[in-house]
Amino acid sequence: MSSSSNLSTMQRLVEQLKLEAGVERIKVSQAAAELQQYCMQNACKDALLVGVPAGSNPFREPRSCVLL
Repeated sequence: MSSSSNLSTMQRLVEQLKLEAGVERIKVSQAAAELQQYCMQNACKDALLVGVPAGSNPFREPRSCVLL
């Protein structure tokens, strides 16, 4: 029983390695340049860089109501 389970495990491993071998790869320098370009293009939309408008911020402090 253990040899058939070992065989099954090895077959799954071989299939996984075949899938990984077929993945298209690019150079790290190219990936870094593309990532940097993407970040620069989208910096104006990044809430961490430009902030969130007070009216559309779901995490703002709730306003209190005072009755006189």
